[in-house]
Amino acid sequence: MYRRSSLLFYSLVCTVIFNYICAKVEEEVKIEVVYKPEHCDVKSKRGDALNAHYDGYLVKDGSQIYCSRTDNEGHPKWFILGVGQVIKGLDIGMTGMCEGEKRKLIIPPSLGFGEIGRDKIPPNSTLLFEIELYAVRQGPRSVESFKLIDLDGDKKLSRDELKIYLQEEFKRDNRNQDPSYKDRVLTDIIIRNDHNGDGYISVREYNVFQHDEL
Repeated sequence: MYRRSSLLFYSLVCTVIFNYICAKVEEEVKIEVVYKPEHCDVKSKRGDALNAHYDGYLVKDGSQIYCSRTDNEGHPKWFILGVGQVIKGLDIGMTGMCEGEKRKLIIPPSLGFGEIGRDKIPPNSTLLFEIELYAVRQGPRSVESFKLIDLDGDKKLSRDELKIYLQEEFKRDNRNQDPSYKDRVLTDIIIRNDHNGDGYISVREYNVFQHDEL
C-alpha cells in the first residue's frame, strides 16, 4: 500500500513537472526567418526605433486582426523596441533583426493579449505575425539622440527642436508623406512626454531608460 501511494505521488509530481515544462515551451515566441539580407550592419535591440510593416492573424482560423498597410495611411509603423509600445511577443520576436529582413512569428497568448483578448482577438489566442523591417534607427530615448535633438544644449527639448529632428528622420523614408501627418506625430510626441505641460520635454520626462549620462 505504501509503495503504491509512493508511485502515485511520484506519478503526480512527474505530471506536474512535465506540464510546467510544456507550458514554458509553449510560451516561447517561435521565429521563422523568411528572408535575411546578405549584409547586415545593424541588428535591432531594445531602445531602437524600428520602422516596419506587419500583418497579424489568428492561428486558429487564419483571420486577419491587423494590417499596418491599411492603417496610418499605409505608412510603415514606427515604434521603440522593448518598451511596451507593442505586445511582448513582438518585442521579443523583432529583436536581432536586420534592415530588410522578413520574419514570421508565432506568439502564444501569454505574450500577446492573454486571457482578456482585445477587439477582434478572442481570449487565449495564439497569433501569427508576418513582419518586414525597413529601418533600424538609434532610439529617441538614447543619450546620443537627446544630445542630437537638443540643439541649444539647455537639456530640454522644444517643439522646434523636435520638429527639426523629425524632419530629418522623415527624409529617410522614401514615401511622400502628408505634412499634416508629420504635424500629428510631433503633437503626439509632445502630448505623451510633456508631463508637466510647460511646452518642453525635460531630461526626466524624456529619460525612459534613466541614463546617468544625462
